[in-house]
Amino acid sequence: MSPDTGKSDMQQLDPVTLAVLKGRLEQIADEMDATLFRSAFNPIIAEAHDASHGLYHAETGETLVQGKSGLPVFVGAMSFAVKAVIDRAAKTSGVAPGDVYIFNDPYEGGTHLSDFKLVRPFFRDGELFCYLASVGHWHDVGGNVPGNYNPVATECFQEGMLIPPVKLYDKGEFRPDIVEILKSNSRLPGSLYGDLNGQINALELGEQRLNALLDDYGAETVASGLAELKARAGQLMRSFIADLPDGTYSADDFLDNDGITDTPLRIGLDIKIDGDRMMLDFARTSDACAGPVNISRSTAIASCYVALKHVFRDVPANAGVLEPIDFNIPEQSLLSVGAPKPVGGYTETILRVIDVIFVALSQAAPDMVNGCAYGTINALSLAGHRADGRRWVMFSFFGGGHGGNPEGDGLNHGNAPISTATIPPLEILEAAYPVQFTQWALRPDSGGPGTQRGGNGAIYEIKLLEKQADVFLFGERGKYAPPGVLGGEQAAFNRFTYEQDDGRHEPPMISKMVGIKLRQGQKVRLETPGGGGYGNPTERDPERVAEDVRLGYVSSEAARDRYACIVDQIGNLDTAGTIILRQEIGNQ
Repeated sequence: MSPDTGKSDMQQLDPVTLAVLKGRLEQIADEMDATLFRSAFNPIIAEAHDASHGLYHAETGETLVQGKSGLPVFVGAMSFAVKAVIDRAAKTSGVAPGDVYIFNDPYEGGTHLSDFKLVRPFFRDGELFCYLASVGHWHDVGGNVPGNYNPVATECFQEGMLIPPVKLYDKGEFRPDIVEILKSNSRLPGSLYGDLNGQINALELGEQRLNALLDDYGAETVASGLAELKARAGQLMRSFIADLPDGTYSADDFLDNDGITDTPLRIGLDIKIDGDRMMLDFARTSDACAGPVNISRSTAIASCYVALKHVFRDVPANAGVLEPIDFNIPEQSLLSVGAPKPVGGYTETILRVIDVIFVALSQAAPDMVNGCAYGTINALSLAGHRADGRRWVMFSFFGGGHGGNPEGDGLNHGNAPISTATIPPLEILEAAYPVQFTQWALRPDSGGPGTQRGGNGAIYEIKLLEKQADVFLFGERGKYAPPGVLGGEQAAFNRFTYEQDDGRHEPPMISKMVGIKLRQGQKVRLETPGGGGYGNPTERDPERVAEDVRLGYVSSEAARDRYACIVDQIGNLDTAGTIILRQEIGNQ
């Protein structure tokens, strides 16, 4: 008996049983997450937790349950991935116990080629009950750029291998030929093989745990619980929307460029609220571009889900969240492309989608939103050969500040709001690769001023220890800084520099570059943005500004120029002078 979206034939569950089922189901997904994190070879999964697991509807592919440690953006995207398997199976021989599908097609299942999905049908008493799925970011899947963030790609073939949904296991029989194809297309086949086995093990554990749950409660009871949890999420989301004033709320933001042409790209959004329904209308967004900042429709919807979950925090993480949401995403816009348009930099675009939702909703729900986060993962790859000829590829992403919010200042040096991932520790990166971090520090004055200050970004400086290496950067926010809301000011711009024999340079495209040649001892440097501010900075408590100066978050000059506070360089507040200065500003 599969979980049903209707409730007419489902048994009624008491609240205690429903709560227990919810906890048990979430624990299954959490254990799957933990299994992969502990067994993956790749630091992006093992340390940064760029992966996710969940349970999905047997007929629609909708998200039933997702682990709390996985990436939230995969909640929406993975439902499309499971639906792709359902559609593929319907055209062939269907699914059977022991089947496992594998693929990374970003146009079918969302995100980009680095994210490999494994989908396993779960049968109970010979009947399909649901699907279990795993997704993880593999270290290298071919393409022109080690690590796969190719900022000058003009088609997906330059970003890596593209695998449609194919069977890795056919009725329980492993297909080693598929694995050989995958390994032969990666610069790091050992890492790929280790991550793949970690995902297989996570699915096997999930099946064991789900069988145990059904043994305890029965398929009908668990199916009823899943249907009820979805219904409650939809009902709760409708109630939150109904509390907002009807109307249209608009926001615009821009990507620096597409890596090919140095022209900004608009993400334009109109949020239309009518009763208990919400329309997210992206009709004013730029058309698809030549470079790799396009995304598929499934990825766009997934990013909207993440933004809404940030605003409406109490809604359970399942498909019910999107029931009262309508989308207008024009075909072949920047947010709805098909093959072979490049999509490798999807992270940058979905972060901008999240930002415009925050800014637009700040007009309707000022007490529920925050300033925009730093808005770029700064995907950085260094690659070369060791003295013994072995290939090495360091790929990592880097953090920045989060936006100020109604309850306090933004987080310093956090990870992007598309995920619950962590930034890989420098000790892990230095141990794995021939690099040395000569600086890893907060970046003063990078957070947007506000009544609640945006969190600060960071400074990372990396020195090459091997004889030579190639460096690749895929970032954003070099020209359009993270905005604040409700009078809060923007954060600092992103800045990337690198050393050459004739001095320090910046990329012509400001936030994107390929093929930088480094020699031993030369450095690359990232200065990441902070988060946007929340509320008027001149209304911030002067004592808090003085504390910011003492902690090194804000300079004495910025305290005066941005907050209208007179604070000396060691953090002593001139209370009388601050009152006079703020009165002068208020009279202007």
